[in-house]
Order: sequence, then C-alpha cells, then structure tokens
Amino acid sequence: MIFVKKLDKDTLSFPPVACALDDPNGLLALGGDLSVDRLLLAYQSGIFPWYSKNQPLLWWSPDPRAILFPDQFHLSRSLQKAFKNPWFDITFDRAFEQVMHACAQPRKEDKDTWILPEMLEAYQQLFSKGFAHSVEVWHNQTLVGGVYGLAIGQIFFAESMFHFKTNASKIALTALCAWLKVWRYQLIDCQFLTSHLESLGVIEVSRDDYMSLLKQSVNKEPKHDAWNANTSLNSPDFFIETHRA
Repeated sequence: MIFVKKLDKDTLSFPPVACALDDPNGLLALGGDLSVDRLLLAYQSGIFPWYSKNQPLLWWSPDPRAILFPDQFHLSRSLQKAFKNPWFDITFDRAFEQVMHACAQPRKEDKDTWILPEMLEAYQQLFSKGFAHSVEVWHNQTLVGGVYGLAIGQIFFAESMFHFKTNASKIALTALCAWLKVWRYQLIDCQFLTSHLESLGVIEVSRDDYMSLLKQSVNKEPKHDAWNANTSLNSPDFFIETHRA
C-alpha cells in the first residue's frame, strides 16, 4: 500500500523531498491547494504539482530530474534552417492565457490533460504577479506554438509547450534559451525526460544534484531587464549567434 503525506490547507509546508516514493517515481504528497504562496514554496523546494481529472492534488519531486542548461540547448541543422527562412514572429508574455489553453488541449497519445481549470486559474495568478511567463510563436498573427513556466531567481521552471505548426514549439524553446542566456539564467527545470527533450539537449541528474543546483540559483537575481525582451533583436541571426556564443 502506498502512503504519502496529506497536506493541510491551512499550513504552508511540504515533507522533505527525500521522502518521495520510488514508485510512482517522485510522488511526495497530496492535498493542500494551488495558492500562489504554496506554489512558490513548492518550486523553490524542488516540488511541483501534477495530477489528472478525478485525482487529488498530487505533488512530485522525481529522481532523476530532467534539466536543461540554456547554453547547452541543441540547435539542430533542421531548426537552423527554420530560422534562416523565418515564417514566424516571436513574443514574450503577450498571450499567456492562450498559451496555457493551447497546452491544455489533449494530445493524440493522451485524451486527458493535467492542465485543469484550477491549474489555469492558479498559473494565471502567478502570471499577474510576474512569476509566470510565456513565449509565443505567431504565423500570420495566429498563435501556432509556445511554452510557459515560472521564473524564480535564475531558474525557469518549464511547465508545458505546444505546436500547431511544425517546429513551432522548438522555435519557442530556442528563443527562450537564447534570452535566458542573455538574462543570466542558469537552469531550466524540465521535470521528466522524454526522447523529444533529450534531442534538444535536456539531460537527467540525480535529485540530490538538482537540489544543489536549485539552492545555488533560486535566490540569485537575473539581469534587471529580464522578460523585457527587445523584440527588435528577435531575428534569425540573433538566435543562431546567441546559441553559438
């Protein structure tokens, strides 16, 4: 029988991440709420919420953990070609709610979504307070790709990405990594590794190593102008050269 700690809604606390289960990997606690304060505490503690419809609110800290160093993003030749023949425009924080709704649409391989209405509401509150951010990819003024997540200290906690046009999510991640390098971010938390993420440069580290990286970066400030991207620089040459630097 599986036992995990049930959180008290009136108390902001989590058990130590070392208490997380091995099977299912990383399950740490259940219950609580999705308040701004609890979510910020969770991410700063190496924990994130993830659950489906008809499940209780579940909190996770997997071992190993998938991460991406912005300067180790893999810009493939095919992706470079997309940037050399641009059909898109890139923006930041212009359509956060739209990006979340697009990410919430069920995928072909999974008819359900974990981005439930209460998650949409909670992360929109984080966005309104300046903690959550999005990258948008547009084609002819139509949103075709994007990524969203939380930025705390010098870490970006990536939550989800989507594409309605080939390579659009990869283009969003390319732009995100380029600007995170400029803004002096140290790390992108990707939670779980997939073959798709691995092809982009995402690696796995132990939970202990992740927690060390988290502690080193979460309380450090990025550049003062972070998330105020000079969109005039959003050119193919800017992104390619930034990843080569």
